Amino acid sequence: MMIKSSLLGGCVAAAMSLAPGAAFAQDAQAALEARIAQLEAELNSLKSEVVAARTQQAAQQQDIIRLETRPAPPPPVQQAAAPSDGFRIGDHTVKFGGFVKVDASASNYSGGDPANGDALREFHIPGSIPIGGADEDTATDFNARQTRFWLTTDGLVGGHKVGTRLEMDFQTLPGTADQRTTSPANPALRRAFVTIDNWLIGQEWTNFQNTAVLPESADFIGAAEGTVFARQVQVRYTRGPFSISVENPETTVTPFSGGARIIADDSSLPDFTARYAVAQPWGDLQFAGLLRQLKYQNPATDIDSTATGWGLSASTKIKVGAKDDLRLMVTGGEGIGRYVGLNFSNDAVLDASGELDAIGVVAGFAAYRHVWAPGWRSSLIWSAQKVDNDTSVTGLAVNRSAQSIHANLIWSPVTAFDVGAELMFADREIESGASGDMTRLILFAKYGF
Repeated sequence: MMIKSSLLGGCVAAAMSLAPGAAFAQDAQAALEARIAQLEAELNSLKSEVVAARTQQAAQQQDIIRLETRPAPPPPVQQAAAPSDGFRIGDHTVKFGGFVKVDASASNYSGGDPANGDALREFHIPGSIPIGGADEDTATDFNARQTRFWLTTDGLVGGHKVGTRLEMDFQTLPGTADQRTTSPANPALRRAFVTIDNWLIGQEWTNFQNTAVLPESADFIGAAEGTVFARQVQVRYTRGPFSISVENPETTVTPFSGGARIIADDSSLPDFTARYAVAQPWGDLQFAGLLRQLKYQNPATDIDSTATGWGLSASTKIKVGAKDDLRLMVTGGEGIGRYVGLNFSNDAVLDASGELDAIGVVAGFAAYRHVWAPGWRSSLIWSAQKVDNDTSVTGLAVNRSAQSIHANLIWSPVTAFDVGAELMFADREIESGASGDMTRLILFAKYGF
């Protein structure tokens, strides 16, 4: 190398000019060569360090370039919170539930026993209490037809809250009502609807009804005479405490001078309802209204008639003390028979000229619920209905009034399991003054899941 040669030459020349003899010159030259070798090694080490530093700097610059040009990582996937019960399918939480209920009843009818398979043997139907027959011994029946199951879904789809409900029981009796071998029962649709935000579309309790005030009873309904009670297909809109709906129309008609009920099925317009709910610290209060078209056509008799039906209902549940409550409902109107008391009266009657006249009705109930101790409670229920018939067109065989009184004791030994007993007395009177009554003891067990 040039640097090595020049250094060596300069050092040798300097040594030779200073040393007095050859031996000394040789020693000096060896020392210089050793020193030069040391310097050369140090120089090479410095060169290596410079190259390494430059290489590291270039690598760091490449890393910065890659970081700046690399696409941003995708956001972490948000995992839906696990529901407290039920399970998830896609965007929906799915839940399944219901209850198993077994009833044993002992009934005495003053006007004759209803036939085997009659729905009155399963639960209280005010308009079916027998009149005019012979009093027979007590009839005992066991059944599990009130057993119920339901399936619901809830989810958020496209920013909209969407839910569904499907609910069934076994209250539809089989054709033969055979109790000899298997006591069969057919499943019956109760509720089937979808909700999208504030809208409900499908079969649900009528918007004219307040299910929250129904008394706790061993019977399927309990205060049947005075209760607004109907499930049907509808389109409902709810905003806060206010709801309106258009619902399936149907008109029931009493022929001129009486006779078998006519189910017209001729209405052109849906039934319209509106409801307003008020929640207060002392309880709940609801007001509901109903406006409907009554219609019957019969080309064979040249009948084509319409009339207007209307109804108003008020209901409340009032807190009494820490655990008790008082439940009240009063309903009145014209042409609303099928909505009240399980169609105890018809909506309208045909007059002599074939025109429809709406039938007036007033109905209501009062129920007091008392909690005796944890798991023990009772309800005392009174229910009644009065029909305003024009007997000149309805005749004297139509229903005039009905009432019932119930007293029960219910015990829940464990959560969701109820056992209890209820004693009830009910009577029905027709316009002729004839009447019939029913006394019934109900024992039941029910487990919800």
